[in-house]
Amino acid sequence: MTSSSTEQTSKDSASGQAPETSATTSDVPAFGWSAYAERINGRFAMVGFAAVLLVEAISHDTFLRWAGLVP
Repeated sequence: MTSSSTEQTSKDSASGQAPETSATTSDVPAFGWSAYAERINGRFAMVGFAAVLLVEAISHDTFLRWAGLVP
């Protein structure tokens, strides 16, 4: 972080104005979403999908039957 960006950040926080970009990226968030949030959400979705595949491979049954959602 450069000194000019640090000065701008401190000016923004002192004046009560919200910064124009996200804290983690240079994207301007729309409706609270940013590219970083979407990337993290996608990664967690991939981990969850892999976990479902692992459960099905180990139990030799579908996830819905394993979870007791389908008789």
